[in-house]
Amino acid sequence: MRQKLQHNDLHRAEPTSMMSRRAFSSGLLFSSLATSLVAHAQGSGPTLGQSAPDFSALDVAGKSHRLGDFKGKLVVLEWTNPGCPFVRKHYSGDAAGNMQTLQKEFTAKGVVWLALNSTEKASADYLAPAKLAGWMGEKMASPSAVLMDESGKIGQLYGAKTTPHMYIISPAGVLVYAGAIDSVPSARTDDIKTATNYVRQGLTESLAGRPISLAQSRAYGCSVKYKT
Repeated sequence: MRQKLQHNDLHRAEPTSMMSRRAFSSGLLFSSLATSLVAHAQGSGPTLGQSAPDFSALDVAGKSHRLGDFKGKLVVLEWTNPGCPFVRKHYSGDAAGNMQTLQKEFTAKGVVWLALNSTEKASADYLAPAKLAGWMGEKMASPSAVLMDESGKIGQLYGAKTTPHMYIISPAGVLVYAGAIDSVPSARTDDIKTATNYVRQGLTESLAGRPISLAQSRAYGCSVKYKT
């Protein structure tokens, strides 16, 4: 099972040219890398230190949210997919899970936490809004909103390549962090306790008025299941 995760589910964001060379170097690898190549084809996303692209989306209850409405607050964007083992790693258990703990801790400090699902409707991983809301409820998650992006437009706008893929936006609307949730790229829950949590580190520094010491890292997880 672990071998399967490493070859089919684990995806670390790399430059498009590198992935293209690897994918075409062996016909045997093409099928397992196809989804990753689709994600890479969407572009690299916004530049750190520049304004985060604005967007609007409906949440799982049908309410519209616009990123620009949260200017003046720290915002976290979390790309999610409950069908991904790397996402399940960080949502393991109930309210004590890694992602749930982060959501609860930082929304209590005024941070806006937006979970986005860019899984296309044709994917086996797709959950309709009500089912996604139910899963979040079962996990006792507490993001500010869970947003639907079945078209993949928001994910492509940000260059989101994996689930999870994390972004932090400053109160001024500037992208100040992009990458992994932590430093250990695995689907093993036991690795959470030994990992450096980059999102907690970045939010803590930002709330203290300090620059983020690590503004970018390599995201890991399952490839976002974009519409093709």
